Amino acid sequence: MKTLISIKPVYFVALLLVTAMSHAGVMDEVSALQTRWAEVNYTLEGDAQKDAFASLVEQADKVTSAYPDAAEAWIWNGIIKSSYAGAKGGLGALGLVKASRKSLEKAMSIEPDAMRGSAYTSLGALYYKVPGWPIGFGDDDKAEELLKQALKINPDGIDSNYFYGEFLLENERYEDAKNYLLKAQQASPRANRPLADKGRQTEISELLRSIDEKLVAATEND
Repeated sequence: MKTLISIKPVYFVALLLVTAMSHAGVMDEVSALQTRWAEVNYTLEGDAQKDAFASLVEQADKVTSAYPDAAEAWIWNGIIKSSYAGAKGGLGALGLVKASRKSLEKAMSIEPDAMRGSAYTSLGALYYKVPGWPIGFGDDDKAEELLKQALKINPDGIDSNYFYGEFLLENERYEDAKNYLLKAQQASPRANRPLADKGRQTEISELLRSIDEKLVAATEND
């Protein structure tokens, strides 16, 4: 009996160490995916970008195979596939966006709030970017529901505010869109993601210019 009691603490310490090592391992893999995604998304174009995204999808699939219970891995699997779909375009991208949705839903089933609600943000973006029925599963009502949930989890985040701002712009709600994009512009820099932040800030500035032009045009038409 004494032997069993003495073994238990050692067992639980070992279990905690294994869990910590596993978490560290998956986060290293996710960090590598994040870094490579930013390089491919913001520094490459055309066929070079498509080829790089295809390779990155394979890498992301390996990470989810190695860590099937890690929501973070599934989130980035989904983000990478949706980005590849955007670069690829056309009907050939529909399989990728469906795979992306599946990955993001898998992440939400494991840990809905992982990475400060990134699954909600990315899935919401999919729902407003993908065509609606009968071609795709696009749905603006679903998109807004998911994007608002992302903002509840991460109200000051650059991505949560950017994607909701872009959604509002596409729905011609210009003043509201501008407010969210300005908030995204003021978001704190993310550690170890300088290239992603730089690229996103460029996108924010472009959308703000577009909104200002539309507001001016609307005033002139009045």
